[in-house]
Amino acid sequence: MKQFEKYTEEEIISRIIKGEKSLYEIIIRRYNPYLYKVGRSYNYNHQDTEDLMQDSFIDAYKSLAQYEGRASFKTWIIRIMMNNCYRKKEKSSFKNEIMVEVNNQSKPLFTNTNNDTHRLVQNRELGHIIENALEKIPFDYRMVFSLREINGLDIAETAQLLSISEVNVKVRLSRAKVMMKNEIEKSYSAAELYEFNLIYCDAIVENVMNKINNL
Repeated sequence: MKQFEKYTEEEIISRIIKGEKSLYEIIIRRYNPYLYKVGRSYNYNHQDTEDLMQDSFIDAYKSLAQYEGRASFKTWIIRIMMNNCYRKKEKSSFKNEIMVEVNNQSKPLFTNTNNDTHRLVQNRELGHIIENALEKIPFDYRMVFSLREINGLDIAETAQLLSISEVNVKVRLSRAKVMMKNEIEKSYSAAELYEFNLIYCDAIVENVMNKINNL
């Protein structure tokens, strides 16, 4: 697969649509960490999250020809994962948020200079502390925190995915930070939240590609 690293995502998608199914492995490996963190942010356990990821990758493959590029592919495939999580949880949409003033100069909860969401947890104990703290936050705030701080989406993308205003994204993120600040240190990286071991990644790739090849 290394020979395809020089190709853009658009070129890879185009070749997949034209019949090169094997290239879909690149997509799976690239977005495994993002989808995993979304599923875990819904408080699904590891196995349920893996199941949702596999379903989402299959759904994305079936709809690949309909991807128009109006949103980034990252946003598009995260939306598919979120829709599957929504259906499983049977959660209602977020439309009644009370608007409050947001201090845009607030200090970030995490120092995340490179936003490398693929980096594995280096300190397992710290990872558990952060994960446990995040699980205690109400769902609405947890999802904004996950999309913004963990998966690196911008405010507009987060607002689009959650069907809320950009102001409410800022509101929820600010409140999420307040809820967590007594649980964890502000210097810890958000990228250290959830470990997605490469062994699990390989299993997801194999399962999804087997299903795709049978379509």
